[in-house]
This record gives sequence, C-alpha cells and structure tokens, in this order.
Amino acid sequence: MPRVLVTGGAGFIGSRCVRRAVRRGDEVVVLDDLSRGGSLERLEHLRAELGASSFALTRASVTDADAVAAACRAVDIVVHLAGQVAVTDAVRNPRHDFEANALGTINVLEGLRRHAPGAVLIFASTNKVYGSLAHHPAEEQLTRYIVPSRPLGIDEAEPLDPHTPYACSNAAADQYVRDYARMYGLRAVVFRQSCIYGPGQFGSEDQGWVAWMMRAALRDDEVTIFGDGKQVRDLLFVEDLLDAFDSAVRRIDTCAGRAYNVGGGPDASVSIWHEFRLHLADAAGVEPRVRLAPWRPADQRVYISDVRRAGEDLGWRPATALHDGLRALREWLVLHGRGAGIDA
Repeated sequence: MPRVLVTGGAGFIGSRCVRRAVRRGDEVVVLDDLSRGGSLERLEHLRAELGASSFALTRASVTDADAVAAACRAVDIVVHLAGQVAVTDAVRNPRHDFEANALGTINVLEGLRRHAPGAVLIFASTNKVYGSLAHHPAEEQLTRYIVPSRPLGIDEAEPLDPHTPYACSNAAADQYVRDYARMYGLRAVVFRQSCIYGPGQFGSEDQGWVAWMMRAALRDDEVTIFGDGKQVRDLLFVEDLLDAFDSAVRRIDTCAGRAYNVGGGPDASVSIWHEFRLHLADAAGVEPRVRLAPWRPADQRVYISDVRRAGEDLGWRPATALHDGLRALREWLVLHGRGAGIDA
C-alpha cells in the first residue's frame, strides 16, 4: 500500500486527488493549512463519502519547513498542489506569494531529499510561466483570437518568461523541481497546467473561472470579464489531469526531470465568453449576467496546450468531452455549492 502525501489536499484538485487515492486503497496524508474558503467543506464532503478515518490531516502550511519535513518521512508519492493560486493576490502581496509558492516548494524538495529520496514527486505548475506570449501575434476573429503560428498550441520548448509575481514564483518553483531531479536524482516531474475544471471546484473571480461563471449563472449573479471575452483557453477536466499524474507515477523512469504542458488542447479550447457562454447555457440551462472590465496585466490573448509530449511520454491524452465535464461540474455545484458564498 503506497503512502501518498497531498499538499493542498483540501483544495479543488487536491481533494479530487485524495478521493482517488483513498478509493484505490492508498494510505493518504493531507497537508493543508485550511486557509482558503471552502477547504473545510471539501474535507467534510470527503469524510462523508469515504469515511471519517479515510485519510490523515496535518494542518500546516508548506512554508513550515519542519512540518513539511515530518510529512515527507516514509512517503512513496507526493502530489504537491499547495500554494498561492491567484494572480491578483500575488500582485497585492508578492512576498506571501513567493513564500507560499517558491519557498513552499523548496521545503517539499528538501523534505524529500533528506527523508524520502526515492519518492515520486508530482508538481503542479502553471501555463503562466510562459508569460503573455505577446511575441506570438494573435489575430482577432468574430468570437475569439487565434495564433496562426501555433495551431497545436504552446509546447514545452517555449521559453519561460514570467510577467507577474505569481508567474515568477511558479517559474522559480518549476525550475527548482526540475533541477532537483537533475542535481539530486529526485524522481520529480512538472505539469504546467492550463484551465482545470470539474467537481470539487467552487471558483472565484481570481481563479477557477469556469466554476465561477457556472455558479454565478445558477445563482443569477453578475460576473466580471476582464478584457473583451475573446481570449482563448483550453479546458481540462480534473479527472483527466489525475490520469496524467497516475501515468507519470507509472512511467517515472521516463519522465523524471521533465515538464509537460497539460490541458484540453485545441479541441477543448474556447473563448472565455463569446464561445464559453454557449457551452454554459447548454450545461447549466442559463447564462450569468456579465460586465466587461479592463484587461489584466500580462493576460494571454490565447493559451492552448500542445499536449503531444505528454502523449508520447505518458501515453496520455484528454478523454472527457467538454459537454460531459461541464454537466458533472453543474451536478456537483447544485449538490454542494450553488448557494455557497465561498471561493476556490
């Protein structure tokens, strides 16, 4: 029975990871400081579904090196998801963002190097490490922007060019993970994630926009669209992301030290309002009220993941149709979060 540590296990992706690992029969430890709204609710949902003693909880921040080191003892797999997740919060408080993302990741790496050097580390990075991608000219069309020079999306050869404190802290963590694999032989792999959505996600204006828009639609709330709504993202269902994590664990001898762009790819790309609103109306039966606001700094006109490397190395590809994924999210929100005034 492998021992699995999930940092940020009370968050959206983390809680789904915990759920899957417990169902598989793993021994699971969650490390989370429970500072974000929704954390306790998710853990309550998990314990109600899986059993009160289905996983252990260490209530601590990844910035606490001693707590992280203790949690890393005798682990077989670490899924490192803890961190500060909002670009806007990083701009307001860059020191906290750095400590949560960069320093927190160093603590995990050092914990493993000293106490579990043979463990597999899955690290969740972000497409924001590539910056605004303004050097790839975008063309405006009726409902979206396109980048003719990158029809399959952005691949891992794209240079890192972080443009915000959030991107900088994640880029630093991303590169430390890869270098610990090279320098110390840690069995670590980086996933640069695009927009992940699905059950377990409440969303907020700053992070998790798919769930945020759906929850707003269900509650007849207004949402703010920053920019003109034609900017494009590729969407990946959370269970498909966890499939990629599982594939990396199985093939760690192939993928250790590498980075992978993971998202829905071109087939699951939508403009965040002019096209997504149609999918939202189909899945939820209603659209939210919207208002437009100025563009945010370094916002990408188009980000689509080129997932070919993940396909080649991991035998992975997105499997869940957008229609089915959004229906699953809607069902979860109706059951757990339609009236919840909480964030992601």
